[in-house]
Amino acid sequence: MFNTETGNDLLRAKAFLESSEIVAIPTETVYGLAANALDVSAVVKVFQAKNRPSFDPLIVHTDKLEKVRSFVQALPPQASVLAEAFWPGPLTLLLPKKEIVPDIVTSGLPNVAVRIPDHPLTLSLLSMLSFPLAAPSANPFGYVSPTKAGHVMDQLQGKIPYILDGGESTVGIESTIIGFSGTDVIVYRLGGMSVEAIEKLVGKVTITLQSSSNPQAPGMLISHYAPRKQVVVGKISELIQQYNSEEIGILSFRESYYGINAEHQMTLSATGDMEEAARHLFASLRKMDNLPIKVIITELVPDHGLGRAINDRLRRASGK
Repeated sequence: MFNTETGNDLLRAKAFLESSEIVAIPTETVYGLAANALDVSAVVKVFQAKNRPSFDPLIVHTDKLEKVRSFVQALPPQASVLAEAFWPGPLTLLLPKKEIVPDIVTSGLPNVAVRIPDHPLTLSLLSMLSFPLAAPSANPFGYVSPTKAGHVMDQLQGKIPYILDGGESTVGIESTIIGFSGTDVIVYRLGGMSVEAIEKLVGKVTITLQSSSNPQAPGMLISHYAPRKQVVVGKISELIQQYNSEEIGILSFRESYYGINAEHQMTLSATGDMEEAARHLFASLRKMDNLPIKVIITELVPDHGLGRAINDRLRRASGK
């Protein structure tokens, strides 16, 4: 049991990580729960703190492409193009790992998920370390991902020694995960880098979002990113008729609804801005989870750009 501290002391975070402890770190996507990716005993602590099943692989974070080459066997030509264009940023690449990466990080799979996060505090921390960091989202497994240090404290207080506070995540949803098969580019998880932006550089991609109990990449389980309360996705105006108005909360894209307590309604973006909607998604689900309601009613957003990733998270939050 730890007396969990929050601060922006990079040397303190570094000391914990170098002593095989785990530290919550900020990124532009969500907060991560980080450990030395090359230290099996440290990585085990991540799984224990999150109550995460060992068959769900982790993403490895570092700060320079040259460092990535030290723990992967090769970068396919398309991977190099994407890395040069979008790193640091919300893009993860699945690459063949070297033996230096423990099997526990990849759940025994031959590929390791790698990215360079776009957050100045965490990039500084990574530049100070002689090892990369394995870091899934800093929350109990399957629950809504944290986008503020306070979210991490709410869920993991006592389980970790330190939370590096870098403010609110600017993207708000996890990274897009890309894999490669021959000349094919495959999207395994929709996220903070739009498919359209990726296709501008590498041409048409294949989107493979199967929900699996033996995932090929992080974030592919059918029920994930879920609050404790039931989430129902559909046409809000119709769903309202099916429930007692006092029992429901509404998470809409842009609209408010008459006859429902205003305090039980949240909009992702009143102006229809998809980046703002993505940034607000997880924090809104967390707030609704703490309201005196039984059901969260929500709707899909326009299915383009970051809207695809938002819809993916809403479907997984509802277990569908």
